[in-house]
Amino acid sequence: MNEESRTNIGTPVPDASDPEGLREQVEQTRDELGRTVEALAAKADVKSQAKEKAAAAKEQASEKATVVAGQVREKAEQATRLVKDRTPDPLLEKSAQAAAQVRATATRAGRFAADRAPGPLRDAANRAASAARSKRTPLLAGGALLTVFLLVRRGRGRR
Repeated sequence: MNEESRTNIGTPVPDASDPEGLREQVEQTRDELGRTVEALAAKADVKSQAKEKAAAAKEQASEKATVVAGQVREKAEQATRLVKDRTPDPLLEKSAQAAAQVRATATRAGRFAADRAPGPLRDAANRAASAARSKRTPLLAGGALLTVFLLVRRGRGRR
């Protein structure tokens, strides 16, 4: 091969009589080699690749969970509207009266239990009651659905 042929890394062989050209060529080769070593090190770093993939999977799962939660909420609202639309008015009134009775009874039972319960148990009960109050609409919708289901089942049993 002559002096103008290429080496195996793709750089031309410099003229041996030009020391400045040789220095530039050495510096360029060092830069290329440094980039190549960094790329190989990145490919060999399995731990960081796994972390990146785990973070991406976590983000995807979070986005999917948000979408699914929205869909579930929407379907629950549709089901609630459907049940309310198809439930006869007398039944709605009875379920409202029953809910009021349950609330009154629960209030009396809560006061009775609060008077006789130890402090840590009262704190836990207060937290549970707060959670139930914050999710009142789904709980009421669930109660209405349960009431309708039981009434329909009871009506079919009499036939």
